[in-house]
Amino acid sequence: MKILVAVDGSPFTRKMLAYLAAHDEWLGASHEYTVLNAVAAVPPRAAAVLDKAVLKSHYEEEAERVFKPIRTFFNKQGIKANFVGKVGAPADLIAALTAKGDYDLLMMGSHGHGSLANLIMGSTATKVLAACQTPVLLIR
Repeated sequence: MKILVAVDGSPFTRKMLAYLAAHDEWLGASHEYTVLNAVAAVPPRAAAVLDKAVLKSHYEEEAERVFKPIRTFFNKQGIKANFVGKVGAPADLIAALTAKGDYDLLMMGSHGHGSLANLIMGSTATKVLAACQTPVLLIR
């Protein structure tokens, strides 16, 4: 099974990894994992005055900060994974990569806000569910 794992480094990402570790059916060499982190873009006016190499380094460092403990987790489990850092709106990037990569499943943690909080703040998980044709496993 080809699985995309969307991560943000939050406690909800850690809960999702704990869920993976507790369920042997999701672990093992029979699955192909890609771990995605969406790094928020620097505002355009600020990006315009920054050196492109500095900006690129910033995005890579932010993604690696999130990836480091997740790499450790996958290594301890003996699982190979591809790590992909993208820049932009998380919901859009997750939905687009899921469709483009022809994944069988998307796994992601969810903050578990109620309906009212989603109306006020929006929800990455809600936006992904609306835009994604791939089955999604949300872990709270």
